[in-house]
Amino acid sequence: MAFADVPRLQATLTISSPNLTNDSLSLTSTTQFKKAGTSVALDQTSGIGRKTTTSVSQYTLFDGSAYTADKAHKVYVRNASTTDSEFALITINSEDIGRLYAGDFMLLPWSAHDADNDIKVTPSVSSSFTIEYAVFSEA
Repeated sequence: MAFADVPRLQATLTISSPNLTNDSLSLTSTTQFKKAGTSVALDQTSGIGRKTTTSVSQYTLFDGSAYTADKAHKVYVRNASTTDSEFALITINSEDIGRLYAGDFMLLPWSAHDADNDIKVTPSVSSSFTIEYAVFSEA
């Protein structure tokens, strides 16, 4: 395979503010998603999905037992709501990771290895509520 044909999967995060500190703030970081312990790009994805619920019941977004332990998995979750007060509570292994409010997203490494590491979501409202999600992983 020629170098130009090598698949690349990367994420770029930019944080900026003209007035958060006494000076303007501008941070940019880019990373390539690679297989564990290698320089080879991740080559698997769940694809970008969307789940809409009308319940405040917790549900499993990603089943940890469906992914191989000790591999490089990256999880993306975004709250697609446009209502400021609506949030999704994200939980892993019965621990609350945090709340994603309207438009918020998270990108995190995930050590999936069993049902204890399922990623679960609890919507804050019973009206129509949508989460966008994806897993980038290796087999």
